[in-house]
Amino acid sequence: MKKIFALLMAMIIFPLSAQAVDFEEGTHYEVIKQTATATPEVKEFFSFFCPHCFKFEPLMNNLKQNLPEQVKIKKVHVNFLGKEMGPELTKAYAAAEILNVEDKLSSIIFDQIHTQRKAINGREGVLELFEKAGVDKQEAENALASFPVSGLASQMKRDTETFNIRGVPTLIVNGKYKVNTSSIRSNEEFVALVTFLTQKKN
Repeated sequence: MKKIFALLMAMIIFPLSAQAVDFEEGTHYEVIKQTATATPEVKEFFSFFCPHCFKFEPLMNNLKQNLPEQVKIKKVHVNFLGKEMGPELTKAYAAAEILNVEDKLSSIIFDQIHTQRKAINGREGVLELFEKAGVDKQEAENALASFPVSGLASQMKRDTETFNIRGVPTLIVNGKYKVNTSSIRSNEEFVALVTFLTQKKN
């Protein structure tokens, strides 16, 4: 998306600005639900097929390092990009979470699609990716076929529908606030806005 490109460029031009910002509804964020989650959380809706999500990864890694420890970041892979491989990679990411290799597998998938520009061919291609991440092929097959992985993949699909996600990357904070990334001028401001929203009471 052009908005994400503008954010990335702004973070280069205005690195880590310390200028205070008064975050405003309608400018920096939108209220999309009336009630918030009981505990603070950030959901990043993304797709491995989205080049903007690939470029957004360093920003999310920085956010993860700077948010308060009690704030959990949950990544939700969407099905609507990549045709039949969209749902396949949603299940792959769910399996990676169950196997605790989600960061390693994500890096490998993003690299293959956007750096090497190589396609992922069906389930066998997915299993090859797991092997590159250090997971035995049979273990990966078992995980992909398991009930917990199917449940987690289904939950990602429901979340995508619940929040009416039509484009990625999209950040939803506390199940109530949608971040307007186009309004942010620096990496520091991005962290400050998300932190502000995780602590917002109304």
